[in-house]
Amino acid sequence: MGSTQPNKSPRGGAGGAHGFRAALCLAAAFGAVLLACASGAAVAQVETHVPAPVAGAKSVTIERITVHSPAIEGNLEGESPDRPVIVVLPPSYAKQPRRRYPVVYALHGYSIGAEQWIKEIRVPQTVEGAFAKGAQEMIVVLPDSKTIHNGSMYSSSATTGDFESFVARDLVHYIDGHYRTIPARASRGLVGHSMGGYGAARIGMKHADVFGALYIMSPCCLSPRDPAQLKPEDVATLEAAKSLDETTRLGFGQRAMLASAAAWSPNPKKPPLYLDLPMEDGKVRAEVAAKWAANAPLAFVDQYIADLKRYRAIAMDVGDQDGLRFDARKLHETLDAYGVDNGFEIYPGTHTSDVAFRFQDHVLPFFSRHLEFSAKR
Repeated sequence: MGSTQPNKSPRGGAGGAHGFRAALCLAAAFGAVLLACASGAAVAQVETHVPAPVAGAKSVTIERITVHSPAIEGNLEGESPDRPVIVVLPPSYAKQPRRRYPVVYALHGYSIGAEQWIKEIRVPQTVEGAFAKGAQEMIVVLPDSKTIHNGSMYSSSATTGDFESFVARDLVHYIDGHYRTIPARASRGLVGHSMGGYGAARIGMKHADVFGALYIMSPCCLSPRDPAQLKPEDVATLEAAKSLDETTRLGFGQRAMLASAAAWSPNPKKPPLYLDLPMEDGKVRAEVAAKWAANAPLAFVDQYIADLKRYRAIAMDVGDQDGLRFDARKLHETLDAYGVDNGFEIYPGTHTSDVAFRFQDHVLPFFSRHLEFSAKR
C-alpha cells in the first residue's frame, strides 16, 4: 500500500488557497472542508507555485475544440451540450503520423473551467516538463464542466445534464474518433483536483470498464454531510431566488450549495431552479439529505470494490494543510481494508499551493508508469 508520509519538498505555504478554503466554509457540498474553515474572502483564481521550465523541453500542441454531448442535451438548467475541451498533443504527434498514444483525462475543480484549470496547473509548461524529465508521451484532455452554478459535480442530473456520462462516454468516444489514441481502457487515465478529484473518484468507481488508471488529487465531497451545518440565512437566500440569473449574483458558498443541489437533488417539478435544498423553512428535509448522502463516495465505495480492483493503479494525494486530507485518508484506508492496492501521499502544502508541481512531477509520471503504451492489434 502507498505511503502516507509527506515528501521532502520545501514547497508549501499558504499561497492563495486560504481564501479558497474560507469560501468553501459556506458550502456543505465540499465535505471535510466544513470542519477546517477559517475566515477570509473567496478568490476565483488561486495561487500555485510554478515549476521552473525544464531545459530542452519540446513543445506540445494545444488544440481547443468543442465536443457535443448527447448526455447533456435537454437539461432543465439550460447548460450547453456543446462543451469546450482543451487537447494537449505530445511533441511527436505531428512528426510520427502512425503512432498512437494513451490519453489522460484531467478534471478541473469548482468555480473554474478548462481555461482557468490549465493556468492553475501551468499547462503547457508542466506537460512539456514531465515529458522532458522522462514521462512517456501521451495525450492530455481537459474538458470544461463549469455550469451556471459554477460546477457540475461531474454527476448525473436532469437539472444539469449527465456530466458523468459526458466524461466517461461522449468525450472518450469523440477523442478516440478524432485523434490517434490507443482506444482501450488500459491506455486511458483519469485524474482530477478538488471537485475534479470528486469526479475522478465517482466516475472512476462507476466506469472501471473505461479507464485503466486513476489519480485523485485533494478530492472534495467524499463524506455525507449533516444539512444542519448549513447556515439558515444562506438557505433562506437560496429559497428566495426567483431566477437563474439572480443566482449568479450570490456568494461563492451559496452558489456551491446550488451546484450541489442541482447535481444531487434535482426536481423537474420545481422551476425556475429545478432543485430541492436539504433544508426548508429552517428544518432538515430528510429525503433530500439522503439524496446528497447517496452521492458521497465514502457512502457508496463499498459497492464498487470489485471495479476498483480492476485498475492497473490508483493513487491519491492531498496537502498537509488541506482540510480535505481527513476524508482522503478515510478513502485510502477503506481501499486498504478491502485489499485494493492504492498509493496515498500527504505532501507539504495547501489545497492548491503545489498542484502544478504535482501534475508535472507526480501525476503524469504515474500515468507514464501504469498506462499501456503499446497499441495491440
